[in-house]
Amino acid sequence: MCGRFILILEPGDFTDEFDLGGIPESYLPRYNIAPTQQVAVVHNAESRRVELFRWGLIPSWAKDPTIGSRLINARAETLAEKPSFRNALRSRRNLILASGFYEWGAVTSLANPQSKDKQPLYIHMNDRKPFTFAGLWEEWQSPRGELIRTTTIVTTSSNTLIQPFHKRMPVILDEDQRRMWLDPATQVQDALKLLKPYPPELMAYHSVSSLVNNPANDTTLCIQAVAGQ
Repeated sequence: MCGRFILILEPGDFTDEFDLGGIPESYLPRYNIAPTQQVAVVHNAESRRVELFRWGLIPSWAKDPTIGSRLINARAETLAEKPSFRNALRSRRNLILASGFYEWGAVTSLANPQSKDKQPLYIHMNDRKPFTFAGLWEEWQSPRGELIRTTTIVTTSSNTLIQPFHKRMPVILDEDQRRMWLDPATQVQDALKLLKPYPPELMAYHSVSSLVNNPANDTTLCIQAVAGQ
């Protein structure tokens, strides 16, 4: 799964790294993005403009918007079956921009080999470049008429790098894959073929402090390496 991630691109990087259009004036680099917060997405293959959507998908038919807090991730294997995701899979696919993400792994130490404490880990590309998650989005209208755009991160089985501490990982798309995923002409069966574990040899991780456990902490200290426990 993916429950916390970062995006620390500077404005010019959106064009340099992804060939994207304009970005929202309210965009700021983030070191500890949590569910229900705003995330940077691209949902239009033509304009390729970056927009901010709420993280946690609220289906258009939902009565209660709090369902979004339970739909921050969507399993690739059941997208075509689940009512919450199948319509979005056909016509509302998007890219979620990221520089890295966090996971929590069980750690042991010589002093306490039976410990079941969870060590925060920061996972990123070997070259430290930004990347994109596969996402789905929806537009929900509140009883007061407010339109809210929300998104979810698609997950798949973990690669060998992440398997030791979690069975799931977010789907990460390379340049060719993200063009196909975003293209409305891509058929569902072809889109589903893109949802595979990312090559582990292109990724790395290191232990970080427990600062990241609190979403209120949003500084460079969140990704600073610490000695493993």
